[in-house]
Amino acid sequence: MNTSLLYEDSHDTIQGFVTSQVLKRGLDGRTEKAYRLDLEHLHDWIRDQGNGRVDANGVEKYLDYLQKERKLKYSTVTRKYRVFRYYLEYLEGQGHLPGCRPISCPIMADGETEKVDNELSRVEVDSFFMALNREYENLDNEFRRRVCLRDSVMMELLFYHGMEISELLRLEVSDYNLKTGVLNIRGKREKERAEYLFSRELRQKMERWIGEHDYFERDNEFRNVLFLSKIGKPLSMKMVILVFDKYKGIAGIEKESTPKDLKRSMKRYAKEMMVERCS
Repeated sequence: MNTSLLYEDSHDTIQGFVTSQVLKRGLDGRTEKAYRLDLEHLHDWIRDQGNGRVDANGVEKYLDYLQKERKLKYSTVTRKYRVFRYYLEYLEGQGHLPGCRPISCPIMADGETEKVDNELSRVEVDSFFMALNREYENLDNEFRRRVCLRDSVMMELLFYHGMEISELLRLEVSDYNLKTGVLNIRGKREKERAEYLFSRELRQKMERWIGEHDYFERDNEFRNVLFLSKIGKPLSMKMVILVFDKYKGIAGIEKESTPKDLKRSMKRYAKEMMVERCS
């Protein structure tokens, strides 16, 4: 079974991956450039080694080279590892690498799948949400307070309930039951799950946000989308990430964390925080 990709095909596959994983998800130009460069350098290195094919073994050798010979930072190598992992999954899904095995990162310990160097500490998590709450309390413009309320609800759903941004963006107003506090979430491949919002404070915020929703409605086509932009359009993944980056900056957090890193960090404090927020 052929489980490698010819160098000559790399331009088309890189463009296809960038289009599907970056542009369609609304990520910014910096992410697009970083993904493209990572993949071009991967293909070039494998070609220079005298092997014009990209496969799982070649990717792992390249990561090992980046760590041991180039001596790149841990965070840089793990970031590239994630990009390459997604890339091979994309290639397999497109039929270019049938039966391709998952790659492992050479600098990870046995049995460890993700280093959490960008996870936030409990103090940083608290600082992040304190920054959100202070922003809301200090704003004197009603419309900006509504935007901040929206942001607060989104961030708490992402982190306290472990939602993916893609799941957040699929939510509709009708997915939340005001009486029961249960939120219907649609995940990948249309799988659905019901999530009870255990925090009384979050339930109150959600109720207020739904009450403010009509201030953002501009087009009947999007009236039922739960989280709308200031101009009444559905939010993009890029917009949600920008919200996260904004409050991370206000909180003085310098780590290169993403919502996924925070999601992982929340698992360490989940039980503790659930008790606090239920009280």
